[in-house]
Amino acid sequence: MSDADKSEPNEAPNPFLPSPDDMQHWASVIGRAQQMMLDYALGQANEGNTSAAALFDPAKWIDNPATQLWAEQSSKMWDQGVAFWTSLATLNPMAPAVPEAATKDRRFADPDWSANPVFAMIRQTYGLLAEQMLATTRQLDGPDPAARAKMEFAAKAMADAMAPTNLALTNPEVIKRAVETRGESLLKGLKHMLTDLSRGQLSHVDPDAFEVGVNIATTPGKVIHETDLYQLIHYAPTTKDVFAVPLLIFPPWINRFYILDLNPAKSFVAWAVEQGLSVFMVSWKSADASMSEIVWDDYIAAQVDAIDTVREALDVPAVHTIGYCVAGTTLAATLAMLSARGEADKVQSVTFFTAQVDFEHAGDLKMFVDDSYLALLQQLSAPGFLDGRYMAATFNSLRGRDLIWNYVVSNYLLGNDYPPFDLLYWNGDTTNLPAKWHRQYLVDLYRDNRMVIPNSLSVLGTPIDLKKIETPAFIQAGREDHIAPLASVWRLMDHLSGPKTFLLAGSGHIAGVVNPPAAGKYQYWTGDSKAATLDEFVAGASETKGSWWPHWIDWIAAQDSAKTTVKGSRIPGKGAKKAIEDAPGRYVKQR
Repeated sequence: MSDADKSEPNEAPNPFLPSPDDMQHWASVIGRAQQMMLDYALGQANEGNTSAAALFDPAKWIDNPATQLWAEQSSKMWDQGVAFWTSLATLNPMAPAVPEAATKDRRFADPDWSANPVFAMIRQTYGLLAEQMLATTRQLDGPDPAARAKMEFAAKAMADAMAPTNLALTNPEVIKRAVETRGESLLKGLKHMLTDLSRGQLSHVDPDAFEVGVNIATTPGKVIHETDLYQLIHYAPTTKDVFAVPLLIFPPWINRFYILDLNPAKSFVAWAVEQGLSVFMVSWKSADASMSEIVWDDYIAAQVDAIDTVREALDVPAVHTIGYCVAGTTLAATLAMLSARGEADKVQSVTFFTAQVDFEHAGDLKMFVDDSYLALLQQLSAPGFLDGRYMAATFNSLRGRDLIWNYVVSNYLLGNDYPPFDLLYWNGDTTNLPAKWHRQYLVDLYRDNRMVIPNSLSVLGTPIDLKKIETPAFIQAGREDHIAPLASVWRLMDHLSGPKTFLLAGSGHIAGVVNPPAAGKYQYWTGDSKAATLDEFVAGASETKGSWWPHWIDWIAAQDSAKTTVKGSRIPGKGAKKAIEDAPGRYVKQR
């Protein structure tokens, strides 16, 4: 037998340990990482930036004495957790199994979370502790429902944050990637993290992947009117004839308008133009110090100004309107004011995209309206406006597992390349909010729910009552919406007096709205819009696969099907309102 035959076969390399041959490369990686951190620190010092890391956990903004009860009683959970660690360390076969829900948790998709005993133990322990943390919160005696909701939210946020997947040393996928790339993945992740710290914002996509007006928000049109608060865009028609009644869209001022014009395949704007609508879009200005005194009245006055501008520009008596999210809330107040003044006929119809007027069931966002949070907002808004990055952090925290920790793992620990995803780019393209108006919105609407109390609020000196709104309304809600929950949007049905059509769309706050027919995704439900309750509507509703947009345009045509030839003022900039600049305009690009 030859020496070769006598030799032992080579053992497979350990995927969790660097090869001795790679140690020199690892030393190089460590040196480059140290230099990278030193350069970052020096850069921050030179810029005098002591607060660049705005990546904080909004769950910590919630302060309530009841949380002390949770802290006191949570010691039982940790005692049980220590005992469980002990049982696992001795490979006790009687150790509790992983909760069934955890077996479907995509964070633990890597096979080593089950196949490797060490990582299986870590996963089991985390599952037990997370379950006990939430159970302890739910079992506490004393807290009122609001305090309990805050505690449960904080407990979920803590459970998501303490997941072993979020740490390099306890995530098998991260370790294997680091060994495979000889540390380059960790170095790339560090670069991503330091870049985000400099920006003060968690990145979901490469910030340089898109440029507004170049490869996003590209539907042709002209800015035909502007004020200190908004620009008005008129989009170029693509049909020979258009509906006589134009469409005016009010997007939320807490986001950039182009969620409705991401790209030609997803654009609601482009689709609406193709259906023969003369489409106008409001582009709100991102707040700066000059807007510190902007309040509720200013945004409603802007909506009325936009309505009148479109009416006068096209010489038409009325417009169709759309209000998305918070802009829909304000649009309801605008309609109530117009009704009180006898001017309701300026608006032919109103469509609400995931909008709320009754905030009793407004969901997790109601937790961010207590005194401690409002005091923090006042500190953060010292320049007269709230930096949009803080609002983005709040919304991300509502789905922290998906919108925060998922990207911490992917971007920082695994060092993955950013995906070229236009929706995520829009999500990170934040806008600043006028401080006084933002606080007013949170206090009067979210906290005190005054909008549904007749004459409790006034607009431009006119008390408003939603019951006076008789404008035909199309109300769209998302089945899985966590920003404007379905039960909350349904309340519009209770407070408006005119003819109402309710439509329930599949998915959530964004995908439930931005669902073009060509995509063939999701579904929607229609039913008896005179149903007394949401449950009654759902019980009798029928499902239709695909986009709800065609159903909506049929509803628009039913309001007024008259058409007119495209000429003169129907072409952007060719009427009395001359073009100021090309769409999408300056305001949407301002920081």
